[in-house]
Amino acid sequence: MIALEGIQLSHRFGGVLAVQALDLQVHEGRTLAIIGPNGAGKTTLFNLLAGTLRTREGKVLLGGRDVSRFGPERRAGLGMIRSFQHGRTFANLSVMDNLLLGAHGRRLAGRAGLAGGLVELAEALFPFGFRREEARLRAEAAALVAPFGDRLAPGLERPAYSFSYANRRRIEIARALAAHPRVLLLDEPTAGMNPAETLEMIEFLHGLKRAGMTMVIIEHKLPLIMQVADSVLVMDEGRKLAEDVPARIARDPQVIEAYLGPNHLSGATP
Repeated sequence: MIALEGIQLSHRFGGVLAVQALDLQVHEGRTLAIIGPNGAGKTTLFNLLAGTLRTREGKVLLGGRDVSRFGPERRAGLGMIRSFQHGRTFANLSVMDNLLLGAHGRRLAGRAGLAGGLVELAEALFPFGFRREEARLRAEAAALVAPFGDRLAPGLERPAYSFSYANRRRIEIARALAAHPRVLLLDEPTAGMNPAETLEMIEFLHGLKRAGMTMVIIEHKLPLIMQVADSVLVMDEGRKLAEDVPARIARDPQVIEAYLGPNHLSGATP
């Protein structure tokens, strides 16, 4: 089943065509990596998929449903959750509160009209039940950071700003997972991480794959792409240059010329 589909997506910034009639498909449980030189349109494409940019040309389908007219909140409520290139945590909130925001966002996504009013009434009449639910969500949130060892777990009540940049990236990804995404969009998940931290993130992403998570990843570190991605979409000047399995992409002459460079097989980062 196709989890996410973009059909003839295009976007202009003034006279610049940042994304040009681009098609993509991501099947359930699969991982698509998007690569390309700086300015290729990768983040613009992500913003179109997530709804941060309005879809003016083309369509975005989530599980076969046309979400092109939906904003980012509505798409998130339907299960499309993203991280950002430079990381976005609520700096003054604790790690736990950041994670609970993801979980509560999931709970609140369906509260509209009469249903939302009934939930609010139930919370007022039966507070003990909702306290138990809060305790369950806190336990679930704590479990999300367990794969990162002692980097986050001992400091769940510390403010997010007190952590390193790499750890704030981990917090952001864990918060996205707390929302139980149907499709997870990760914009450079290893940005700011050293080689050891990158290897740890690769293992974490492998764990998500084993759990059946559907992911779309923008990433510049080729070892991650080669190990994690099921397929790779290469962008250049807003268009799709190539799309194939990682091994074939690594040997594609057009891709080598436009992006990878002659040392790509050594695992060097362009």
